[in-house]
Amino acid sequence: MRVYVPLTLTALPVVLAAGEIGPAPVTAYAVTPALRESYAEGNTEELEYVAMTHAAHASIRLLAADPTAPSQRLVLAVDVEEGAVTTLAADESDRAALHVTHSVPLDRVAAALHDAAEAEPTVHAAVEALPAAEAGDDDARFVLDEADSHELLWYDASELHLLAE
Repeated sequence: MRVYVPLTLTALPVVLAAGEIGPAPVTAYAVTPALRESYAEGNTEELEYVAMTHAAHASIRLLAADPTAPSQRLVLAVDVEEGAVTTLAADESDRAALHVTHSVPLDRVAAALHDAAEAEPTVHAAVEALPAAEAGDDDARFVLDEADSHELLWYDASELHLLAE
């Protein structure tokens, strides 16, 4: 099962040094039954994109919690066994959320998705707007959604060390 784990660039070297994503439970996003049910139509690829977008939004929340991190979203695409996940109570905002019940070895990482440098001002604005957006401010929500206008770049798992430099 493919899951998407949100991260920050400051957390990546710690993950690389540990050789795993953890400790458990690891919050991730995937095509859950609740997410599938919320879309009347959509193939697996489209639903995986939605799950990855949920993880990218979670990365913005992590950036807000770590003011030392560069304003770039980071998501790791990871393959885990289906029996190694526990879905969370679904609400409107996190229908894709789940927990991986154990630490995930780095050899399970398939790819990294990361913002290009030119996305930094938009992502920074999204981080700044996050509290107001979560409080229901529509203008702040628009600023947060603007980060989605920047497609995340794909990196092979063998290139993780390049992102950590």
